[in-house]
Amino acid sequence: MPESFHTIIFRRITMKLRRSVVVVFLVMFQLSVCSAFASDKVTTEKIVDSAALVVKTFGADPDLTWFRDNVKNAKALLIVPQSLKGAFLVGGSGGSGVLIAQDSNTGEWGNPAFYTLGSISVGLQIGAESSEVILMIMSDRGMEKLLASSFKLGADVTLAVGPVGGGTAAQTADVLSYARSKGAFAGVSLDGAIVKTRDKRNKEYYGAEVSPTDILVRKTVSNPHADGLRKAVAELTKK
Repeated sequence: MPESFHTIIFRRITMKLRRSVVVVFLVMFQLSVCSAFASDKVTTEKIVDSAALVVKTFGADPDLTWFRDNVKNAKALLIVPQSLKGAFLVGGSGGSGVLIAQDSNTGEWGNPAFYTLGSISVGLQIGAESSEVILMIMSDRGMEKLLASSFKLGADVTLAVGPVGGGTAAQTADVLSYARSKGAFAGVSLDGAIVKTRDKRNKEYYGAEVSPTDILVRKTVSNPHADGLRKAVAELTKK
């Protein structure tokens, strides 16, 4: 039996509505993906910007004379600028940061790679709830470990709290740790802390699948946004 005129019209309208719904859904999905990517990129840029600010505040701290005098001898700096409220308590989760390495031939500081510092088993010696951290990587062994996916401070590399003031003898540890809490230097033990690479953040920041080796050693990618951080570290090492 032939379909009535009204049935044919209804079917066509229904098909068009279905197509419209599908189109709207696809557009919304694409917008959500783009929005999420943009948000992730903003997050990585904020970490880099915050790291530059931490470098400047450490450079101006009157207690960190030894740090300023010897930072030029570091092979790399791991800077963790985010608020680490509770991260240094038992069971804490740590924070996100970036590693910036110095070229042994030119002395130039390269582009940052993203890392996390977490699983810390001991607390801040002064009992603070948050801290800004800079780890000075002083040895080839320390640099080699940073190119791995993860390693433990105090186990896979030797670790010491960085000296303050002036005239202090240099440490022999692979890594020296510095932390500031509420504007003051805080002695901090990071033994047992896990340092891990953040490949997802590296991809977000550089727009490509890259490893720390690609960024720090091969130097296959760069991001002009990191110029502020690189300049801050370069100015600190010239003091």
